[in-house]
Amino acid sequence: MFRATPPSYSASPFSSSSDAARHRATLWWTLGALACVVAWDAAGQDLQAAHLFGTGSGFPLRDHWLLVQVLHEGARYLAWLVALLLALGVWWPWGMLRRLDTAGRLQIAASALLALAVVSVMKNLSTTSCPWDLAEFGGVARHASHWALGTLDGGSGRCFPAGHASAGFAFVGGYFALRRTEPGAARWWLGAAMAAGFVLGAAQQMRGAHFMSHTLWTGWLCWTTGWICDMAATALRQRLSAWVGGPVGIGAAS
Repeated sequence: MFRATPPSYSASPFSSSSDAARHRATLWWTLGALACVVAWDAAGQDLQAAHLFGTGSGFPLRDHWLLVQVLHEGARYLAWLVALLLALGVWWPWGMLRRLDTAGRLQIAASALLALAVVSVMKNLSTTSCPWDLAEFGGVARHASHWALGTLDGGSGRCFPAGHASAGFAFVGGYFALRRTEPGAARWWLGAAMAAGFVLGAAQQMRGAHFMSHTLWTGWLCWTTGWICDMAATALRQRLSAWVGGPVGIGAAS
């Protein structure tokens, strides 16, 4: 008796030449960015950069209204609003999301929420304190590298990586979802997310809430999380395509 053979699960996220080329390029960009962040850490520039805004009595701009009310509180609420709209857009697409299929819209929303979660978990496990906690800036803690895992510096900890910068960087995952079908929009999306992350990170640096390395590592973590989500989405599409017996439309609106 003839028995149907189920589709194979051997499909790789790099099975098409275009996907392979994209992922190779992304790998080099990811490794290059990692090298730059590690080089900053190795050079020990965090304290020097913090002294640009901090003194022995603290950070004069810590409570500045623009940095606190607009670039901290306002930006935080805006980021969660965007994340909510992206999640709702999976089922009720708006604007540019209408040009993506349901899977693409889900990838954008999921990658942003996952990036926020990754940074939040790491931050809550960290024993690294913020610049404004250090004795040389009027606090009580001593400076210890965030690589000194488990080392207590005498401060409150929970300051690495930069949680607030993730309010911008977390959305870089949208670049990966858009670049197959909307490359121009993908570049604009990436530029906006990166710019927002660096602006929010710089604002916190000026207040004494984070070192520059905290912001750089947050950007790298969010980028890498977005890429991993993209590889997972690619693999899932190929598996679904194998089951339905044909290609799954990547750019078709549902």
